[in-house]
Amino acid sequence: MILLSRRTVLQFASAIVPAQLAGWPTLLSAQSTPASAPVPTPPDTFPRHPPEMVREVVLVSHFSEKRLRELVEPRPALARAAYDWGFGDWETALGAASHMGNRPIAEYLLSRGARPSLFSAAMLGQLDVVKAFVAAMPDSHRIRGPHSISLLSHAKAGGAAARQVFEYLQTLDGAGDDVESPLTDSDRALLVGTYVFGGVPNQQVDITLEPTRDPKVRQLTWTRKGTFGRPLFHLGDRVFHPAGAAAARIRFTEEPDAVLMTVSDPDVLLTARRKKSQA
Repeated sequence: MILLSRRTVLQFASAIVPAQLAGWPTLLSAQSTPASAPVPTPPDTFPRHPPEMVREVVLVSHFSEKRLRELVEPRPALARAAYDWGFGDWETALGAASHMGNRPIAEYLLSRGARPSLFSAAMLGQLDVVKAFVAAMPDSHRIRGPHSISLLSHAKAGGAAARQVFEYLQTLDGAGDDVESPLTDSDRALLVGTYVFGGVPNQQVDITLEPTRDPKVRQLTWTRKGTFGRPLFHLGDRVFHPAGAAAARIRFTEEPDAVLMTVSDPDVLLTARRKKSQA
């Protein structure tokens, strides 16, 4: 065993530290620094974007470019966000801007990677694009956008810049809104109220009459507690489909002391009753 004097050890250390242990200060500094905060456990939805964030992106794409930019700038993938408002009424952020005729928001979303569509083309006045769609798919002008809004309505929302598209679509049968079956005032009064299908607060549905852009028209609306309301389109005989879901059916049947509501899509999803005394 070789024993070195204390002096020899210090001389040896002083010679090698500058050349071979230059990284030690960093290492020692890292060891002496308090441990950083633990990384939080990701939610069960990870790696998908949080549903509440997706919903907000689609919602604000109707009207708030400022808030939309705050959400999309750090997460560009949100420019392609889509949300199901109920019954499969899927709406993209670009779809929201398109049916509202909000050109600045639509153009911003497209610049961040949103996928163009027939509906965005109609609102933006891209006549060649719309004609190409119709030529490739002769019935494409009949397709309904979010909330069952027609292609013609998207072109109308585009204003003067989309006038040529609007005039072209007017020449095509089926590009406009479908005509609802009439609903009497007495039927409206019969259907409005709260329908219960369980024992907790969110196990009920409110049927209400909501205002529209036309002050003379109020829209029959289906709303489960805690969710966004879905406008109802009357097909006849007190049978409706909710906005954006033409295959779903909501039927109302009058009973001696109650009104029965049945929801199917296509199988029966729920039945609920409203006592007539609520009216």
